[in-house]
Amino acid sequence: MVTVATWNVNSLKTRLDHLVTWLKATPHDVVLLQETKLVDDAFPRLEIEALGYHVAVKGQKTYNGVAVLSRHPIEVHLDHLPGDADDDQARYLEATTAGLRVAAIYLPNGNPTPGPKFTYKLDWMARLRDRARALLATEDAVVLGGDYNVAPEDGDCFDPRGWADDALCRPESRSAFRSILHLGYTEAFRALTRETGRYSWWDYRAGAWSRDQGVRIDHLLLSPQAADRLQAADIDKTPRGWEKPSDHTPVWCRLADGQDAA
Repeated sequence: MVTVATWNVNSLKTRLDHLVTWLKATPHDVVLLQETKLVDDAFPRLEIEALGYHVAVKGQKTYNGVAVLSRHPIEVHLDHLPGDADDDQARYLEATTAGLRVAAIYLPNGNPTPGPKFTYKLDWMARLRDRARALLATEDAVVLGGDYNVAPEDGDCFDPRGWADDALCRPESRSAFRSILHLGYTEAFRALTRETGRYSWWDYRAGAWSRDQGVRIDHLLLSPQAADRLQAADIDKTPRGWEKPSDHTPVWCRLADGQDAA
């Protein structure tokens, strides 16, 4: 079997000790990171490689940044999302590892709405849908994981009415997310549970964490070849309760070995 996790660490420089502690406690096979906020040369390769991981990164200074960590060799295919040659934001990294085609995704937030940031978000999601469709044609087991900045349903937000105009919950964002699913992808967590009130992000302000007032915006989307192997999926809330945490917490899924899926 292979486990794949995604985690927006919200600055790896600040949260490196958290990442190391978590990897030691829960040694997932493949880990997709977002918001590393580091240029490639500053990525803490030695600390992570010392834990037995291979590393692939796409970073930039101060903002964004994605990475793939794996206990298996990594072959990088793309370090940007196709479709806009002028988009230099480090938000997409696609690779093959552990018998999977994976992508670490940091989808734009899109606020405030309306406005150019929301337009950029929707354009980016359209490009992601095009790439997701192309990946289906490979017939690989594909996992598109990351911070999608989309709460797919009202049950994925603690206050649907209050968040109705936020870019994370806007109908346009949800429709764009569903359009990727409708290509033939399965959202791992939701495939195994209809339980609402399970979140992956909590604001730092107003006691949101202690009151469990969050939203579920971090997702693992599986191609049919990966979905057929899905055994388990969950949200690991533990790191969000640590001192000076990321505002996100990891989400993971477990897939059977390819030969076991049959």
